Amino acid sequence: MNDHRRKILEMLSTGQITADEAERLITALEKDQSAQSGANGSERRPKPKYIRVLVEDNGHGNTARVNVRVPMQLLRAGVKLTGLIPDHARTQVNQALREKGIPFDLNQIKPENLEEVIDQLADLTVDVDDKDAKVRVFCE
Repeated sequence: MNDHRRKILEMLSTGQITADEAERLITALEKDQSAQSGANGSERRPKPKYIRVLVEDNGHGNTARVNVRVPMQLLRAGVKLTGLIPDHARTQVNQALREKGIPFDLNQIKPENLEEVIDQLADLTVDVDDKDAKVRVFCE
């Protein structure tokens, strides 16, 4: 996270600016950074704003059975909400995930780590073909 973004978030946390003002400042900062990188000759893709999950009916005209678009802002809010989960509940969730073979630890999710995850999600594409359905998960 760069210094400007950190300063905006600090201002938000201390109540100096509202969430809407912080969002506008961060958007302007991202546009400025994008313009600077474009001026330097390096192409940058825009950050994904949504994770999309599509389940289409195979063989029946590719009719969408499921079409879900989850905003990345929801991920950001979710990470902040994990801090509200009591420790014993997080331990139980982590244990249940491990029992299902998912090596995931809710205690490791921190807001400062999320932006890196979101940056990596830009390259996410999962296609699953089944005889009855086609499942696609991607970012847009």
